[in-house]
Amino acid sequence: MSFATPLALLALLLVPLLLGGYLWQLRRRRKRAVRYSSILLIRQALPRRSRWRRHVPVGLFLAAIAALAIGTARPQISEDIPLSRTAIILTLDVSGSMCSTDVSPNRLTAAQDAAKEFVKNQVAGTRIGLVAFASFAQLLVPPTTDKAALTKAIDSLTTSRGTVIGAATLQAIDAIAATDPDVAPIGSDVATQADQGGGLDPNGGRTTATPPDTTPAPVPPGGYEPDIIVLLTDGANTRGISPVDAAAQAAQRRIRIYTIGFGTDQPTALVCSAQQLGAGGFDGPPGGGRGPNGGGGGRNFLTRDEATLQAVAAKTGGTYYQAQDAEQLNSVFAELPRAIEHQHEEREISVWFVIAGAILAMGALGLSSRWNRSA
Repeated sequence: MSFATPLALLALLLVPLLLGGYLWQLRRRRKRAVRYSSILLIRQALPRRSRWRRHVPVGLFLAAIAALAIGTARPQISEDIPLSRTAIILTLDVSGSMCSTDVSPNRLTAAQDAAKEFVKNQVAGTRIGLVAFASFAQLLVPPTTDKAALTKAIDSLTTSRGTVIGAATLQAIDAIAATDPDVAPIGSDVATQADQGGGLDPNGGRTTATPPDTTPAPVPPGGYEPDIIVLLTDGANTRGISPVDAAAQAAQRRIRIYTIGFGTDQPTALVCSAQQLGAGGFDGPPGGGRGPNGGGGGRNFLTRDEATLQAVAAKTGGTYYQAQDAEQLNSVFAELPRAIEHQHEEREISVWFVIAGAILAMGALGLSSRWNRSA
């Protein structure tokens, strides 16, 4: 148990002070009492309960003061956050490089299979949303408990050119804000920067001079929100708001981001199925033809930007995972629920101490009034 205002616990010093004053008063009364030749006869004449009941109201009153003092300090207890209260936003990269066959049969298929297995294994009541991103980010499924709808949306993913990791992060934040009143939506100024491509890195989204800061961020006051973002990408941000700047928006809202860098450092030929190539359903703004065998933009796609993904996770209190093949990716998704389940939140229990203090005080007054009348 912790306390939001621990200095208020100094009020507990009243208890020993009042107890000391009460004992001193009893001793003083004994000295002033008339001495009888046989005090034993007087004690035997009194009912047995009279010997102790006069102290009970005082004890209850002191206990009431202690309870109220603790309540004033705003005690809090830490509780596990159940997954049923968590909104998980799967944010998946569907850029053309996800057609790379360095992961069999290709990166996108492996990611789809792992994501579907993740959805299938969640406990009933867990809300999951889906954001896909390439040249732009789109919320495909708002947070829902409908696993069939999520599976269908994952199966229907199609590729496009570009990788807007930062904009996808903002889209995921807004998806959480739509269901969690404690999370503020993204402001129009930030959204405009993301949509218009502000902050474009001339190096294709990479930072070559100073690596992003990956120092773990301190836990914000009050802990994190139960909602999280799981962001999977095989590349680097190519336009729009930078991922680290977008992560700062998540950190302000106490939202954790778990990042996954997928694929090897030796990408191979791009081969996507006709379903994954689609018919313009997620092609976004026009541009760039596809290579042979269903590939697209084969010479310009990028490998994962681990430094940035690590910085995004660290800034928000999440974790960065690396997966170079389908087996590792499945292991990462299997690990995520355990990481989420062990999150905690602080719940204030001041009201129970206040109620207890009030009951004890009323009990002290009631017993004192009743026993004094019958004395």
